[in-house]
Amino acid sequence: MPDSIPFVLAACLAVVVFFLSGIRIAQQYQRGVVFRLGIFTGIRGPGLYYLIPVIEWQRLIDVRTVTVAVEQQETITRDSVTVKVNAVLWFRVIDPAKAVLSVENYSMAIYQVALTGLRNIIGQHDLDEVLKERDKINGILKASLNELSAPWGTAVEIVEMKDVEIPLNMQRVMAMEAEASREKKARIIKAQAELEASEKLAQAAERMMGTPASLELRRMQMVSEVGAENNSTVVVIIPAEFQALARSLSEKAERKT
Repeated sequence: MPDSIPFVLAACLAVVVFFLSGIRIAQQYQRGVVFRLGIFTGIRGPGLYYLIPVIEWQRLIDVRTVTVAVEQQETITRDSVTVKVNAVLWFRVIDPAKAVLSVENYSMAIYQVALTGLRNIIGQHDLDEVLKERDKINGILKASLNELSAPWGTAVEIVEMKDVEIPLNMQRVMAMEAEASREKKARIIKAQAELEASEKLAQAAERMMGTPASLELRRMQMVSEVGAENNSTVVVIIPAEFQALARSLSEKAERKT
């Protein structure tokens, strides 16, 4: 009997180890997809749970948001301009069971869908839309990716086009277009300023014609301004009556001739 005690202890220890081996702990951001004899039985975690050794096994799925950089893609826009575009997308698993049962590698599947989706979306828009309406294109791409990845138990949270490269000759053309547009705006602004200035001058002239004394006051003010700026300038003031007399004499001379 004493000789059998070590074997009994060893057997008890093996049984204890066997049962303890089924203890599992999943982190807060993990979920365990459990299979029993190859059949899906449920999702466990987070925290402490138990799996029947040998009969049950699991696959841990991370449910945190994952960042994926989409490599640069060379594609053609709707107006036949070749561009190079790269993007970044953020997605996470919302249904661990579908992520394991519906697709072999959900990360690779979403990455490939993002590649093809980015090329298709760029091909449906003109170059100006790609450059100026990125938010709109990002929203369309996000909706498309969510529709395709929903059966895999994943959700795309954000899609952002990171960089858009266009050919050098197209960059020069766009620079010339922008310069011409700015010059056009500058000329329009200058013309509007001249129009407003002419209207104000016409109003001022009309008011001065009604009050001749204001014309003399304006003339004296101009003389004082010239004297303050240029002290060496000699200013000769001719009365307005002389101008009127000279005008009347010239008109009489024209009549006689």
